[in-house]
Amino acid sequence: MEETLYSIEIRKEKDVYIGRIYSDVDGVKEFRNPKIEGLLREIAFDIQLALDAFSARSADFSDEEQIEEF
Repeated sequence: MEETLYSIEIRKEKDVYIGRIYSDVDGVKEFRNPKIEGLLREIAFDIQLALDAFSARSADFSDEEQIEEF
């Protein structure tokens, strides 16, 4: 099964790159940076933080299920 986690839109207005990430969990977030490398770093960092938080919540949920089984 395939599922889209994020959609990313990047554009340039004058001297600033604007990036938007769309997700069902976090909604829409916008980032601005004068350098494309900086913008991509910010977007990747934000997505990584969100995925790490999701993984931690999933692990907590799994631990609770195991406790209830005993």
